[in-house]
Amino acid sequence: MTKPTILVVEDEQDILDLLDFNLSQAGYEVKTAMDGLEALHLANKEKPDLVILDLMLPGLDGKEVCRKLRQNKDTHQVPILMLTALASETDRIIGFEIGADDYLAKPFSPREVVLRVQAILRRITEQDDSTGPLKYGDLVIDPQRPSVEVEGKEISLTATEFKLLHHLATHSGKVQTREILLQMVWGYSYQGYARTVDTHIRRLRTKLGPMQESVETVRGIGYRFREPQ
Repeated sequence: MTKPTILVVEDEQDILDLLDFNLSQAGYEVKTAMDGLEALHLANKEKPDLVILDLMLPGLDGKEVCRKLRQNKDTHQVPILMLTALASETDRIIGFEIGADDYLAKPFSPREVVLRVQAILRRITEQDDSTGPLKYGDLVIDPQRPSVEVEGKEISLTATEFKLLHHLATHSGKVQTREILLQMVWGYSYQGYARTVDTHIRRLRTKLGPMQESVETVRGIGYRFREPQ
C-alpha cells in the first residue's frame, strides 16, 4: 500500500525537522520545501496528497502559494493545512478565503498536526461514492469523480468545498447547524470556529454562480440545501 505523500513548506529548519520526523513516524511520505517557489515546484512534481503550508515564507509567501495551487488544474483539489504565527480570527478567515482547508496557529503540538492531517485525509478518502451523480436542475454533483457541474460546465472546487456541498445535498431540505457541518465535513469538533463554515459557504456560493441560491442560510442556525424549483 502506497504511503500518502505530505508536502511540508516551512522556512524554520527546526519546525520543518519536527514535522518531518512526526509525520514520517505516523506513516507518511514527507517532502519538504523552505520557500514558496520550491513548494510550487515540488507540488507539481510530486502531486502530494496534502500540503502543510506556512503563511510567512521568504519570497513568495504562503498566501500566494495557496492561490497558485488553487489556480492549477493539477493541484486545485489538494487539501491545504495552513500554519501561521498570526492567530487572530481575521487571519484565519483570510487563509480560508484564499483556499486553505484548515488552519493551525503556532505554537502547535506535533501530535495535533498529525491528528489534523489524519482527519483531513480521512474525510477525503471516505467520500461517499456509493451512489451515482446527484442532479438538481442545472446542478450535477458526481461523488465518484468527484466533480460538480453548473449548467453543463464543470466548476473548480477544493476537496473541502466539494465535501461540504455533497453533505448538504445528500441532506437536502434538512437544516445543518454549523456544529454538525464542522463535525461531518472537517471531521472533529471545532468549538469557536463557526466562521470557518461561513467562509467556506461564501466561497462555495460564489463558485456555484447561478445555482448559489441552492445553499440557503437559516438565520441563527446554519444552512440548508434547497432543490431548485
